[in-house]
Amino acid sequence: MTFSATERTIDAIWRIESANLIARLARMVRDIGLAEDIAQDALVIALERWPETGIPDNPGAWLMTTAKRRAIDLMRRSKLSDQKYKELGHSSDLYTEHDLENAMDGEIGDDLLRLIFTTCHPVLSREARVALTLRLLGGLTTEEIAHAFLVAESTIAQRIVRAKRTLSSARVLFEVPVGEELKERLSTVLEVIYLMFNEGYTATSGGNWIRPLLCREALRLGRILAEIASTEPEVHGLVALMEIQSSRFKTRVSPMGEPILLMDQNRALWDHLLIRRGLAALEFAQKLGRPLGPYALQAAISACHARARTASETDWTRIAALYEALAQIAPSPVVELNRAVAIAMVFGPAFGLQIVDELTSEPSLKEYHLLPSVRGDLLVKLGHMDEAKEEFERAASLTHNARERELLLKRAAECVSSE
Repeated sequence: MTFSATERTIDAIWRIESANLIARLARMVRDIGLAEDIAQDALVIALERWPETGIPDNPGAWLMTTAKRRAIDLMRRSKLSDQKYKELGHSSDLYTEHDLENAMDGEIGDDLLRLIFTTCHPVLSREARVALTLRLLGGLTTEEIAHAFLVAESTIAQRIVRAKRTLSSARVLFEVPVGEELKERLSTVLEVIYLMFNEGYTATSGGNWIRPLLCREALRLGRILAEIASTEPEVHGLVALMEIQSSRFKTRVSPMGEPILLMDQNRALWDHLLIRRGLAALEFAQKLGRPLGPYALQAAISACHARARTASETDWTRIAALYEALAQIAPSPVVELNRAVAIAMVFGPAFGLQIVDELTSEPSLKEYHLLPSVRGDLLVKLGHMDEAKEEFERAASLTHNARERELLLKRAAECVSSE
């Protein structure tokens, strides 16, 4: 299926605006599934009209106005209207139909944060919470979420449908919890924000290597969480990680949009204000006096790169030790793959390759493109060019990101030219 330039632009606008739109609608109608349906209706109208009329100067406001009108029309005609007016009357200062029409006007405030905590409600399974929140707040497709979780797309689709039905049936309130309930839901909320940031940092699909707006939104939500849960080390650890990682955006792609790997980036162009903010957040997490969790440990790893003025000055010994600590508290094949890279930098590629080879039988990494990519890199360092070429080509066949595929195929071609 071929998309026009206008349709591609509308898709990009939708990814940027959908979370705000659904969050406002959810505050208005008190039903997340209904809010997403209304937002999708607005998108369909845009797809029908904008190719003929042109894209509005403020497409976000156009979508918001269209969705608001659809919501008001629906509530006026629906048998649920009296119930909705009553709910709004009990939960806010909205008492009249005129006020209802203005329910989505003004500042969004913390609506996105309310939406995260709503979709991370305990009535949902952990997997459903994360999938639904990524869908609604990250604007990710079911395919992208499935790739992030390394599971089938149909599995994610079923989780999202069931999650929305469950939230509607349970009449979950659209609010940020307090006290013990806040702590109970915090770990899943952090995971959602983390996955949202990662999708922006290295897009799983499409023609762009990075999606900075998604990263900025994840970082904004993380900063808000840090204000709400100021005594939780992992909140500050995640913020630290995102701040430091965000500092590299200007150097992660070339002017042509081509990926630039970490060791090849111009560190002088890193955003040192973000690095300072990240290091300060990490220090704050450490001062809280509790053992570092997975996000704080990853932030400490990222800090090692940030402190190194050149790639050659990177403290890989400390990074390897931090990955070892991470593997102890949050073991996973992906962590082990990253540990293999660090081990290779400290002790040589043969030692790293031994760990990677043990991971090739791991079922969850069967379709994970970074496994053959890392293996190819280690084989290049060992001079095994033919085998490395095959690994890069396999990695290219597994990735859904066009830019990453180009990079991997280029590396495969380099294996031939260097023979």
